[in-house]
Amino acid sequence: MLDAIIILALILAGAGIGFHGIEALPINLQDQVTNPEGLRFVVSGFGALIGTVFGLLVQTSYRRLEKQIKDMPAHVLLARSVGLVLGLLVANLMLAPIFLLPIPPEFAFIKPLTAILGSILFSVSGMSLADTHGRSLLRLINPSSVESVLLAEGTLKPASAKVLDTSSIIDGRIAEILATGFLEGQLLVPHFVLQELQQVADASNDQKRARGRRGLDILNQMRSKYPDRVVIHPADYEDIPTVDAKLVRLAMDINGALVTTDYNLNKVARVQQVAVLNLNDLSQAIRPSYLPGDSLDLKILKEGKEPAQGIGYLDDGTMVVVEDGRSYVGGELEVVVTSALQTSAGRMIFAKPKSLAMS
Repeated sequence: MLDAIIILALILAGAGIGFHGIEALPINLQDQVTNPEGLRFVVSGFGALIGTVFGLLVQTSYRRLEKQIKDMPAHVLLARSVGLVLGLLVANLMLAPIFLLPIPPEFAFIKPLTAILGSILFSVSGMSLADTHGRSLLRLINPSSVESVLLAEGTLKPASAKVLDTSSIIDGRIAEILATGFLEGQLLVPHFVLQELQQVADASNDQKRARGRRGLDILNQMRSKYPDRVVIHPADYEDIPTVDAKLVRLAMDINGALVTTDYNLNKVARVQQVAVLNLNDLSQAIRPSYLPGDSLDLKILKEGKEPAQGIGYLDDGTMVVVEDGRSYVGGELEVVVTSALQTSAGRMIFAKPKSLAMS
């Protein structure tokens, strides 16, 4: 119904402008018109046609805008609305002195034109800043606003956004975790992380180049499979030199969680009270545990750092240090677990050959 009213109003407006448009002609040209009434109807029809085309364009744009607003999360819509209002407020405050300046009558159009362009510029800037720092902006206005908006949508507790660092993307396990459905919320890949991935992929070292390309491939797979959840975040902090410091700052600004496998970044973020999801911690939590006295078959792959030590690996990558196992390098051996060490940097199991442990 609203669409029909808008189109009808534009058709009538176009016809009315065309009907009275002949009166805007100079007097000498009006006198030369032999059939003014006929010309009025012709121009009115042309104006009505233009009004119809313009009305259809307005209808299409309105429908597209309406769909985007319906699909937009409530907190994003609220943040953009606040950004729009603040942008218009700043525009009016900054442009008000312009109307007090003396301007010649022939340039009187400059004032309204400046007001329109300034309002559009500040409105777009306000909405753009709201996209980048929306949740922080809402939190400044009302600390409980973000939570209350999400609670109104029926969520018991809002899922925080997850900021991915370079190590977690290259690691690859994040894609498998995302596929299981255990990870909630949006996954944000900052633009500076994407640049770091590209630099690693362009490195001269073959191993680093392979890791960088693996990270880009994994990121492309996640974005194609989950386009609404894996988002490239435009935020950047030119005053902060390192990528790790930028990641911590972004996670603090959006009150999100940092996803990483970097041990040092994990510690730095926790010191600054930023929530950290360490993939190594998760991997350790779901690994099968080996208790002292458990036996397992292991292939000794290399010598250890200490004398007589041999090193082997479980299927999940856990390193097993075998005392008196150096002489078994290259062969398989049944060992008995003596102890295990778990840290965020990884997990190690210490064992002895079963023949020695039984003696």
